[in-house]
Amino acid sequence: MTLQKIANGSQLTVEIEGRLDTSTAPEFESFINDNIAGVAELIIDMKNLDYISSAGLRVLLSAQKKMNAVGKMIVKNANETVKEIFEVTGFSDILTIE
Repeated sequence: MTLQKIANGSQLTVEIEGRLDTSTAPEFESFINDNIAGVAELIIDMKNLDYISSAGLRVLLSAQKKMNAVGKMIVKNANETVKEIFEVTGFSDILTIE
């Protein structure tokens, strides 16, 4: 998994590439927690994300709860496989997906 951040004022875009699973979810969670201070809009760009597991979903849910208190979180560019996982798990009702 590769993570890249693009900061623009109070907006933070995190581009994630590869797989978000049990082995990479802790790194993703730490990355989010380390970079979220002062952020009002968090964008998770999944254009290069191949797969997400339940561990990855847990991190997204945690980030969503934190952002609900201070702003908003948007998930962008998820592929069909990832979108299907969001729908099956009900995350499509929890997350803002564009």
